[in-house]
Amino acid sequence: MSLVEQAIARMRNQAKAAAPKVAEANSSSIAASTPVAAIVGRAADPAKVAKRITIDRAILRASGYLAEETQDRQFADHFRRIKRPLVDKAMSNDAPGEAQVIMITSALPGDGKTFTSINLALSMSMERDVSVLLVDCDVAKRHVGHITGLEDEMGLLDALVDESLDVESLVIDTNLPRFSILPAGKRVETTAELLSSNRMRQLITQLCLRNPRRIVLLDSPPLLITNEGRALLKDAGQVVLVVLAGHTPSHAVQDAMALIGAPQAGGIILNQVGHGGAAGYYYGYGSYGFEGNDA
Repeated sequence: MSLVEQAIARMRNQAKAAAPKVAEANSSSIAASTPVAAIVGRAADPAKVAKRITIDRAILRASGYLAEETQDRQFADHFRRIKRPLVDKAMSNDAPGEAQVIMITSALPGDGKTFTSINLALSMSMERDVSVLLVDCDVAKRHVGHITGLEDEMGLLDALVDESLDVESLVIDTNLPRFSILPAGKRVETTAELLSSNRMRQLITQLCLRNPRRIVLLDSPPLLITNEGRALLKDAGQVVLVVLAGHTPSHAVQDAMALIGAPQAGGIILNQVGHGGAAGYYYGYGSYGFEGNDA
């Protein structure tokens, strides 16, 4: 039995005992049905330099990006388990700088990567001693931008193209304490080259230095089908791989893991599928180190 299969089996046994149920976010159906304006509200004064959006948890929940209210506590506990070693390493004196940059990715599309990124960011923002910046690095799909209504805002790609731009000026605050977002920015053709450039490394460094207590969370494209996902690996101090149990082929997971350096290994998040509820699907969450240990 492979590492992935062992982890999946372990997750299933835990799921049977605890029966956690979390609403799955089907990004393609949500993109077609969710009214973006209902999710975010702009600051009343457009003349203000600092932009701010209001994230409505009720709308996120109705759209499938948050658990049902009855499952809030179990859901929060799962993400506490997932975030704790990531936050501890990010803030460790032994691993400053790069460890603050956490990349959330998957082997293939449809594994719940953006859903995980959003909920992990929300959970991290509850920490009293850190803040979290969610960066929409999935520049082709830009699900974070759609969910938050920031698809057309200037962001990462603009700062990569125009070196006179201060990337910090493009960060958008939210109504949630210690939680901000950097949009993907305007579309360009050479995204893989931009994301693999020295300028990208400089921007990431600037974001970390501007706030030493900030965790930079990268919502990345899938590793096996995009050059952009692989380009981001060299900028991340920790990499978390999201796997849809019973769906993502084991060989695809193994191939994706082979791209991730051992010092970067932040763990595997297994999404286990069941059925039921209005959304049609539910996920259970657990995290496992790349060597099979709890992460």
